[in-house]
Amino acid sequence: MGDVQMNPVRRRRVFYIPGYDPFHPRRYRELYRKEAAAQSAVSGYEIALSPRSGEGTYGWHVSARIEDHAVEADVEVLVWSDLVRESMAVPIAQTYWMMLRTAWIYITSGTLRRLMWLRKGPVIAALYPVAILIGQLLLAIGLGALGGRIAVMGLGRGADLVGLSPGPLAPILYWAVLIPVAFVLLRWFKAKDNWFYAYYLMHDYAWTAEARGAYPQPLEERLAAFADRVAASLTEDYDEVLLVGHSAGAHLGVTVLADLLRQGRVPEGAVLSLLSVGQVVPMMSFLPKADRLRADLALVSASDRITWVDVTAPGDGCCFWLCDPVAVTGVAPPDKRWPLVFSAAFSQTVAPERWKTMRWRFFRLHFQYLCAFDAPRDYDYFRVTAGPRTLADRYGKRAPSKQRIDVPASKYTSMAA
Repeated sequence: MGDVQMNPVRRRRVFYIPGYDPFHPRRYRELYRKEAAAQSAVSGYEIALSPRSGEGTYGWHVSARIEDHAVEADVEVLVWSDLVRESMAVPIAQTYWMMLRTAWIYITSGTLRRLMWLRKGPVIAALYPVAILIGQLLLAIGLGALGGRIAVMGLGRGADLVGLSPGPLAPILYWAVLIPVAFVLLRWFKAKDNWFYAYYLMHDYAWTAEARGAYPQPLEERLAAFADRVAASLTEDYDEVLLVGHSAGAHLGVTVLADLLRQGRVPEGAVLSLLSVGQVVPMMSFLPKADRLRADLALVSASDRITWVDVTAPGDGCCFWLCDPVAVTGVAPPDKRWPLVFSAAFSQTVAPERWKTMRWRFFRLHFQYLCAFDAPRDYDYFRVTAGPRTLADRYGKRAPSKQRIDVPASKYTSMAA
């Protein structure tokens, strides 16, 4: 890992920004606890969690001894899961309407085709809920229709026994059976979405496309609150303030940093870093009205006040792996400095026997960046968040991955003034 800098980090503030996730933030604490213990057993360092005191939404305290240095880290989850839950709390019929509208936006804007140029994996992931939801609807209607036919046949046989004709009762009975059977089956599919992830993913993409790439107002307000939390920490006694943005949280982290830079809220000498992992930035930045996000990407990419490292992996089919989010969006300024883009190389850093069990568990792999590796190379989430080196010091001499894509691919490059 190289030598630790002359002034090692002793105290760090970490802000974790989740992706589109409806779950309670304790999930991330327990994931950190479990995976930190597993990584320390592999790498031979010490790390322990305890409750965090002070203000904030939800978090924990980390005490570690890594690379022969003692480090204390305060981790806080920047919570927006309540907004996610609200966006998912819609009737089944509205979900299908959202599916049609989202598909229309991505297809007619040309965004879907350009995303396919980059990586097919995340586009297939985006099409998956469409296929599953359509399949569920057809199956529900088919079984409902079968039930309706059986009911009509029973009615006809009963009418024959008494010498009567079913008359207009037959079509009424058919629909009276089909509709409730289909509805019950659709309700069952939604209740079992932890098996299918169709509703979850559909709401994720619908949220992204809701305003054709612009942030919804409730999220804008939450991002402003996030910026306040980060700005406050920059005035406290921390050697590094680190934002970690996972999945959709990656572009939210970019926007938080951009707002801080615009508002002049990054004090001279403060060490402010962004680690984006498993990013899906193009899903939003390629949309017609993502002017705000595109401007944020351009601003942060040229700043000398921050460090930005972007880590993805080919094994993660849900992300745009090794796609420079600024360059592919087409907004890279002449003085672009960030992000440093490299691969976590899951297939080489996870033990072969474990890789065999994980490689088709796409959602588990999408979280591997936050987990332990059997043979870590230069990426170790726990060294980054609880180790004695700043992000800039740890990766200052790291070359970007040669496989990265850094050519413009977006049709839309307009930026907010």
